[in-house]
Amino acid sequence: MMSDDPFARHRTFISSSVSAPSFPTFNSPSSSSSRSPSLSPNPNPLLRPSPSSSAAASSSSAASKSRLISPLSFSHNGRVALALAPAAAFLLDLGGAPVLTVLSVGLILTYLLDSLRLKSAAFFAVWASLIASQLAFFFSASVYYAPLLAGLALLLCAETTFLIGVWASLQFRWIKIESPSILPALERLLFACIPIIVPPLFTWATVSALGMVNAAYYLMAYSCLFYWLFALPRSSAFKSQKHEAGESQILGHFEGCLHTLYLLFVPLLFRIGSHHATVFSSFSSVCDLLLLFFIPFLFQLYASMKGALWWVTRDAHQMHQIRVVNGAVAMVVVVICLEALMLAAGAIVIGFPVLLLPLPMISGFYIARFFTKKSLTSYFAFVALASLMVLWFVVHNYWDLNIWVAGMSLKSFCKLIVASVIMAMAVPGLALLPLKLRFLTEFGLTGHALLLCYIEDRFFNYTVIYYFGFDEDVMYPSYMVLTTTLLGLALVRRLSVDQRIGPKAVWILTCLYLSKLAMLFITSKSVLWMTAILLLAVSPPLLLYKDKLKGASKMKPWQGYAHASVVALSAWLCRETIFEALQWWNGRPPSDGLLLGSFILLAGIACIPIVALHFSHVQLVKRILVLVVSTGLLFVLMQPPISLSGALHSDLIKSAYQSSDDVSIYGFVATRPTWPSWLFIVTVLLTLAAVTSIIPIKYIVELRAFYAVGVGITLGIYICAEYFFEAIMLYPLLVSTVVCASVLIVFTHLPSASSTKLLPWVFALLVALFPVTYLLEGQLRAKNIEEGEEAERFNTLLAVEGARMSLLGLYAMIFMLIALEIKFELASLLREKSLARGAPTNQFDHKSGFPPKMRLIQQRRPSAAPSFTIKRLATEAAWMPAVGNVSTLMCFIICLILNIHLTGGSNRAIFFLAPILLLLNQDSDIFAGFGDRQRYFPVILAISGYLVLTALYRIWEEAWRGNMGWGLEIGGPGWFFAVKNAALLMLTLPNHILFNRFMWDYVKQTDSVLLLTLPLNLPSIVITDIVTVRVIGLLGVIYSLSQFLISRRIRIAGMKYI
Repeated sequence: MMSDDPFARHRTFISSSVSAPSFPTFNSPSSSSSRSPSLSPNPNPLLRPSPSSSAAASSSSAASKSRLISPLSFSHNGRVALALAPAAAFLLDLGGAPVLTVLSVGLILTYLLDSLRLKSAAFFAVWASLIASQLAFFFSASVYYAPLLAGLALLLCAETTFLIGVWASLQFRWIKIESPSILPALERLLFACIPIIVPPLFTWATVSALGMVNAAYYLMAYSCLFYWLFALPRSSAFKSQKHEAGESQILGHFEGCLHTLYLLFVPLLFRIGSHHATVFSSFSSVCDLLLLFFIPFLFQLYASMKGALWWVTRDAHQMHQIRVVNGAVAMVVVVICLEALMLAAGAIVIGFPVLLLPLPMISGFYIARFFTKKSLTSYFAFVALASLMVLWFVVHNYWDLNIWVAGMSLKSFCKLIVASVIMAMAVPGLALLPLKLRFLTEFGLTGHALLLCYIEDRFFNYTVIYYFGFDEDVMYPSYMVLTTTLLGLALVRRLSVDQRIGPKAVWILTCLYLSKLAMLFITSKSVLWMTAILLLAVSPPLLLYKDKLKGASKMKPWQGYAHASVVALSAWLCRETIFEALQWWNGRPPSDGLLLGSFILLAGIACIPIVALHFSHVQLVKRILVLVVSTGLLFVLMQPPISLSGALHSDLIKSAYQSSDDVSIYGFVATRPTWPSWLFIVTVLLTLAAVTSIIPIKYIVELRAFYAVGVGITLGIYICAEYFFEAIMLYPLLVSTVVCASVLIVFTHLPSASSTKLLPWVFALLVALFPVTYLLEGQLRAKNIEEGEEAERFNTLLAVEGARMSLLGLYAMIFMLIALEIKFELASLLREKSLARGAPTNQFDHKSGFPPKMRLIQQRRPSAAPSFTIKRLATEAAWMPAVGNVSTLMCFIICLILNIHLTGGSNRAIFFLAPILLLLNQDSDIFAGFGDRQRYFPVILAISGYLVLTALYRIWEEAWRGNMGWGLEIGGPGWFFAVKNAALLMLTLPNHILFNRFMWDYVKQTDSVLLLTLPLNLPSIVITDIVTVRVIGLLGVIYSLSQFLISRRIRIAGMKYI
């Protein structure tokens, strides 16, 4: 292209890879235009540069502006991919690994060339890879036919490969820019060849899988499909709007005539050629020939409504006459052939008497008349005749057989099958009746669904078949249950959309079909009907009120109570199913507590749609529902002792409890008393009732005090009886501890007028009880340790140690709860103070609570603290920060002790325990300079300090205890070990010291200091013998990088502020 070409000046506006293929999505306008059979030209034609230099200034500027638009992609990529992509997959399967390898190498080469923007090279690489893969296909394909057929097959594969190359060529943008005149020719080549080349290839693949018997029908089907996709008149993607309607089409008269001849005669000729020996041997063979011609002929006439025969005539009236006359003849021939093949032949095959052969013929006539005339009388006549034929067939073949199947005689089963078939045939006709008679359709569908559920339930649960004195197990397949369920739901959905059935029928049918799925998971003979009852009770809020879900409440209160009562009753009726499900899950009969909890939980969950969809504005109802669900869940988890034997009234459950299999299999199992679980359930329910304001402790101080003490007593007794049942002397101390913690937490969250004066003393009592209880646990059993035998002393020592660890865990949990509560309350006080000062909430930073300017000032002045914090705390809650800090430190120390005793001082544990120190607060005494910006300093300091102390202990332990002390005394190997690892530990300290200081004041260090201290950690990572030292070195590297990144971020934020 010449350098003065105006398009060259705009080349920089084209995409970076002009040789990259561009595939449109199905949502693009181009794809929508490709689906339209209209003869209108493409609304977005390809824009080409004009070589003329004599155009007017205005037109040249417009052309220059239009050339900046990127060229259009091929708008018919979707339909071409539908044809060529499966064809390419089939060719790869035939070619095997050699073809796949050659093609993969070629495509990788194409991608590399395209990445280097070698557009022409990438184009030729695509063609070279296709040619190479075709050559590999010739030598490796498994095509074992006669020489002539093998040659035709290889030619067909080569033509398909050529079409794939043509399609790939249309994806290159540079061709659309530099050689746009070739694009319509390539497009026309694709649309002309695909309807001829691809159907035989698809037929080949289908015959390989299904056999050669119906190959001609496969070819006919694929020919019709691709005729519809490619032979109908469609607008070209590469012709401008200046062309006339006829000139903008892709195909011409010759291609239209050729495609029509191919559609009509090739499947017929293929049938004659493949079955030439038996082509006229029977009446059915002649019917096959007629069908292979007239079915495509009917399809061709139908396609003419979309413009398929435009090349014959453009006169609409003449085309309508051609369609009516020829269509009537073709329809008669097709109907007669289908009747002969399907009905009469089928009747003869099943043994229908010759004298009654007109019956299926008449039945076929009526069903054909129904499809052509839409006559309901004809359809019901067909149903009556077909029902007679089904009844004769069943009675003649199965009525007198002495066979028992699905727990019933074959005669009873035949009655159900005949009734189900008659209903299934009658429903389509009933669905076409006027809307005022749709109740007939609803009755028919409901009756058929009930019969289907009953039949499948019997087949699935009764697997024994008895015939002629023999028994055999026959399993009804699960996929049949799933298939009938999905088909039934789809049918209900379609009829509901068409308003053929009402909402009540949709509700009943949906529940019946979904209930069948329960058989796949629960092996109970009554699970289907119990599930149906439960679904019918649960689903009305979802289905019956579905069209009115836009209002606030769709049910009246009495309707809600009625639905909830029905749900509870349905769940009670399902008690045996629940029992069997729990027994199947546990492998043994469930306890009464588990059974009652499952019943309550099921009823509560079933009431969720009622509350969520219809009473979401009533807070009391939602709170009661939370309590019901929580009660059921607690009963399931805790399984409290309760007796339901007198209330169940179920022989199945009673017989399961009276069975002695458990004792004979598992033996006698000593069980611990389970009565404390009632205390835990009461504690949790009281807490939920208080949180949801059902118990108004927020407004009544006395009730709040009774609640705090009551919850503390019940929880304390539960902990004593469940975890310290042998230490009876500790019960008063433990109950007092839990009561103090409960009072402290409740009145910290909801303070009273005098609680701020009493709570510090309550906390002091709690802290004082900790060492007393811990020491008393050992002293109570010290006498047993000294006086008992060695085995008893050892067991007692283990029991004391375990009890002390449990005590430490209990107090750690209590101190953690207190610290969390105080941290939450202090944050609430700060937030209230900020709102009281009038600062908008949305202007505050979500982390620090200050506006960006104030936050930056705080960063510039590291030692400054918020001016209102200490004043607020000093006047209203001065004790809270100190109590919170003491609780946090106590919890952290106790967790460290537990870590040392349980894991031996694991290094990983500190990374989970150190975040506890985030609960520290700023107070007026010890942590006066501690603010929100220093909240990560204690965490980092604890991690570094713990790891350093652990490393020193490991060094001393290995050097002194490992060598019994002689190494350090005489300068042996222990001395070298200690000095080396201690020196490596010292090398890691600079980064830790710098980062801990930075976490306190956020003062930026120079980059040179970080660069000098960072390499000091590398020897510790590589050379050390102590894992803890290696971890400290890795942390030093992470600290150095983190400090650099945080400092850089603060500096960038400051520059933006300036």
